[in-house]
Amino acid sequence: MATLERLLELPAADLRQSLNQASELLGSALDADKIDIFLFDPSRKTLCAAGTSNTPMGRLQQSLGLDVQAVANGGSIVQVFTTGEPYITGHADQTPGELPGVVHDLGVRSHIAVPLVIEGERRGIVSAQSARPEFFSDGDLRFLSAVSHWIGTLTHRAELVEQVTTAAVAQGRRQAAEELITVLAHDLRNHLGPLMNRLDLLHRRAELAGREDDLRDLDRASDAVERLGQLVSDLLDVGRLEQGLFEIAPEPVDLVALAQDTARALGSPSVEVRVEGPPELVVVADKARLRQALDNLVSNAVKHSPRGKWVLIKLSSDLREGKERAHIDVVDHGSGVPPELLPRIFDRFVTGGKAPGIGLGLYLASRIAAAHGATLTVNSPLGEGATFRLSLPVSGPPDHARDA
Repeated sequence: MATLERLLELPAADLRQSLNQASELLGSALDADKIDIFLFDPSRKTLCAAGTSNTPMGRLQQSLGLDVQAVANGGSIVQVFTTGEPYITGHADQTPGELPGVVHDLGVRSHIAVPLVIEGERRGIVSAQSARPEFFSDGDLRFLSAVSHWIGTLTHRAELVEQVTTAAVAQGRRQAAEELITVLAHDLRNHLGPLMNRLDLLHRRAELAGREDDLRDLDRASDAVERLGQLVSDLLDVGRLEQGLFEIAPEPVDLVALAQDTARALGSPSVEVRVEGPPELVVVADKARLRQALDNLVSNAVKHSPRGKWVLIKLSSDLREGKERAHIDVVDHGSGVPPELLPRIFDRFVTGGKAPGIGLGLYLASRIAAAHGATLTVNSPLGEGATFRLSLPVSGPPDHARDA
């Protein structure tokens, strides 16, 4: 009981430190030459000693590399983990299938081990070993089994602390990065205006002199500066969203005309953008913000579409609970969104595949949708492209509809 009480008193600030201390307590209670707390690493298919008692046998195990055991190699440690059955032997040297390093290099003769269950999941094992034959009893095995439940609780606590600490550090880094990005975006915008003015001046000079090659180069340079300007605007919008300064100005907007403008602007000879829908579909929305959201959705679709394919903007409407809603579907024929990205696809700075971009377009589109009382969803069967659906109330954002 004293061992259990001391286990509960262990701090959960650091997983490895906590499990090493638990191993020391168990080693003293069982008078074992070595205690190990192995955790399974699914990425490498190995059992790794996250906690080991600081004894001559424990230090020798680490120097020999036996603190990491591949599941494929078998042995008593792996057997307990894979079967979930407790294990006891007083003659490890006579046990078929035991690892030679355990018997010959470490000199283990007696061994007891039990599975380690954490939050209902078998995650590893707890093991006690001795160089003396017939050293552990059935009572020792029962004691180790009881203690393993407390070690599972301790491990869970330590893992939660690590997760919270890691999340806090990541949040701090992200906030610092966002502040830096906002400052840089402001500085960039201050330089873009003079740069565009200089390009316009050079364009007029080249036009008057009839220098066609220079005109083409200046057009490309102007396009690049405009794209940079859009990126700066997106970065600044992220800052406004975080500060609660993002506002919309609703007005009647024809979604069909808006979609056709976007198709003309973003389509290319290699990836055509098509529009399907009724002759007219008018909603109450902020035209500039809605254009920004649609441009980001279509631009994302074009980036992920192979050459020779097309992107479809499909417009429709329906009645839901007596209220009319308009739908904008942006459909591409790419490889689809990787399954691991789907839960985070609308987060900031999330990118996938080899397409260019810094991962702000879909985030901004989702926030613009939210500001309109709309929803933005994605459907992406693996390998079959992706469909992003923006659904918004025809009568406008909820606050505007109440005021109307």
